[in-house]
Amino acid sequence: MLMKLIFIGKLKDRAIQSKCDEYIKRLRHYAKLEIVELSDSGVESEGKAILRELEKERVRDFIVLTEEGKEFTSCQLSERLASSDRKLVFLIGGPYGIAPEVKAAANTLLSLSKLTFPHEIARLLLCEQLFRAVNIANGGSYHHE
Repeated sequence: MLMKLIFIGKLKDRAIQSKCDEYIKRLRHYAKLEIVELSDSGVESEGKAILRELEKERVRDFIVLTEEGKEFTSCQLSERLASSDRKLVFLIGGPYGIAPEVKAAANTLLSLSKLTFPHEIARLLLCEQLFRAVNIANGGSYHHE
């Protein structure tokens, strides 16, 4: 499995960075993973940078995290990931939202929750849920139902 995670801005909180690193390390046992951090520079500039990043690879499976997206259970996310036969690209935008043209380029709009989270927490939640999803798909024991 190939995944690319695009984040706007860098993590500043060391504790959150440490937990993200832990899940990324676990996730790398199941997937080849690329992480791209783009500058926090305003919705319009970020949108252009994101679209340039997507054009580099001609991405066909692009998932944008946004509050108006569809909510998945962990098992549903696992099925969604397992059903893809191409590189999956996930995006967490900046603090002021995501440009409409970026959302329009997405195959899937995904919501972690109807609640609003700081971007650092959203990044941690995404990393954990991606690890959980691939662990479920591979018959691991991390997820309990």
